[in-house]
Amino acid sequence: MPYEYEINELTKEESWRMFRIIGEFVEGFDKLSGIEPAVTIYGSARLRADEELYARTEEITYRLGQAGFSIITGGGPGVMEAANKGAQRAGVTSVGLNIVLPEEQAGNTYTTKSITFNHFFTRKIMLVKYAAAFVIMPGGLGTLDELTEVLTLMQTCKIKPFPVILFGSEFWKGFLDWLRNSVLAGGFISEGDFDLVRVCDQSDEVIEAIQKWYIKHEVTGRKALLK
Repeated sequence: MPYEYEINELTKEESWRMFRIIGEFVEGFDKLSGIEPAVTIYGSARLRADEELYARTEEITYRLGQAGFSIITGGGPGVMEAANKGAQRAGVTSVGLNIVLPEEQAGNTYTTKSITFNHFFTRKIMLVKYAAAFVIMPGGLGTLDELTEVLTLMQTCKIKPFPVILFGSEFWKGFLDWLRNSVLAGGFISEGDFDLVRVCDQSDEVIEAIQKWYIKHEVTGRKALLK
């Protein structure tokens, strides 16, 4: 009898969890509808405000904002804070999609739209769904997770190939060398997969690449989902 009770309680908990997940999707769709065109910025939560990369991130998003793009981040500190700060300075929609974590992920104060998620996968979908381009600043495991997910979605034709910009050639060199020398050499990816990314070291390159692509294609994240 105690065993059956535990099973029933677990089943009820899983059912309610499903509704909570649906609730996160509904809130995301409601709050983010109409923010396009937007650019999602990924990068380390551990970046300090006195580091050069913080200022570069803020400059990039400020200029993207001036060009008419909303900015989407994970809503936390570091790169995310810098990106939201630049968007707020530019007067455009500054989105922070926060996540409940034991540490590191306190929300920053530079967002004009904010949502807090309990589940990484619902948050990841929202970070991708409304974006017309992705800028990947230096970061750690979370950044690599987000980068490879975006590339996988493009490689498997779940979304169209938007610009994916790796900022900082020195930082990304080891990763790209590993992909080419180990992963490609082993036959686990194709040469054409490298066409999915572009490496930039200057803010001008980032802005120009995104603007040119967007003007040419005139498509936003929502319209690019493949059926």
